[in-house]
Order: sequence, then structure tokens, then C-alpha cells
Amino acid sequence: MTHQIDGIGSDDWQRLIAAREAYTQSAGVHYDEVLDQVAQRAQSEGSIGKAGIGALLLFKRLRADTPWARALMATADTAVRQVTAAATAAVCNPALSRSEAARAGRAALASLPGFTRGDALASVVLTAAAPHRLAVYDRRAHASLRSLGIPLTHASGRYGRYIAALDHLLSQAPSPAHAWTPRDLDIALYCLPPNSARLPGA
Repeated sequence: MTHQIDGIGSDDWQRLIAAREAYTQSAGVHYDEVLDQVAQRAQSEGSIGKAGIGALLLFKRLRADTPWARALMATADTAVRQVTAAATAAVCNPALSRSEAARAGRAALASLPGFTRGDALASVVLTAAAPHRLAVYDRRAHASLRSLGIPLTHASGRYGRYIAALDHLLSQAPSPAHAWTPRDLDIALYCLPPNSARLPGA
């Protein structure tokens, strides 16, 4: 019988830990350099400009031949930075919990082209703004949460609920995952083999 750790089993945690290790082995130590560099600039500048967003677009491997990308490029960098500065201040606010900070930061970005819908790019920007507090959202990570029996709907406010789910898991994590950041957990969820997780009700 598998020992349960607040809703997910120790076997599930071992698969997550193995998935996190597999990411380092397959992606290497350099893959996150772009995210790290944008995060460093965001910390010193207090905002993220169009060049930083473009770098994060490459990091996330998203398409840029879209109407929203054209509209973002036509927006003044000062205007983009004004929005991302507000988002950065929100996600770095120590008075807010991680999930509250995620909701506030996501709301602050909503006026920018490309950030009105979906959480993929927005989550990368917010994670760059607060790399030790937040995590990248991805459909594969979402699917892994569901396969572990952790529900996450697509209703408005999904990113805040996603961070709340990760935060809850981390609060119960065994060694060595107890030292993980939300970013470590999102990597593990992203890399979790689709057939290895426990199905709901199993």
C-alpha cells in the first residue's frame, strides 16, 4: 500500500523527483539561461520590456507570427514596461501569498497584446519577475496535475489556482523536493511521463 502525502502518494513524489532529474539530464544546464538572464534584468530594472518578452517567447517556444505579436511590437516599450512594472510589483509583494501574487500579476498583464487570454506567455513573464515565487504554466503540467488527482479548471483566474495547487503540493513535499521552488515543481510536472502518474480514483 502506497503511503499518501496529503492527496498524492510517495510513489507519485518519486516519479516527480525522477522527472525533475531527467529534465536536467536531457535539457542540460544551459536551457534556462534565457529565463535566468531576463529574471536578472527584471530584478535590477523593475520591469520587462519587449526585448525581454521576445526572449521569453523563444524560451517558451511559442509562435511569434501572430496578430498579437505584431500589436505588441507596435506598442511603445515604455508602455510595455509600465504594465510589466505593475505586474512585477504585484508578484514581488511580500504581503501577498504566492497565489494572490499570481492573480494580481496576471491581472496587471491583461491589457497587453498577447496577454488577454491564456497563461503560457504570461506565466513566463511573471516567473521571470519573481523566479523564486512563481512557476511557468503549461498544458502538460496542467494534465499532470489532473492525472495526479488534483483538479484545475480553465475558468477565469486559472493561473492563481495553478500556483495555489503547486504551493499546496510543495507544503507537503518529501526530501529532496521539500527544497523545491514552484519552478522546480512545474518542470517536474511538465516532464512527468503521461502514463506514469496515478489516475484519479486509482
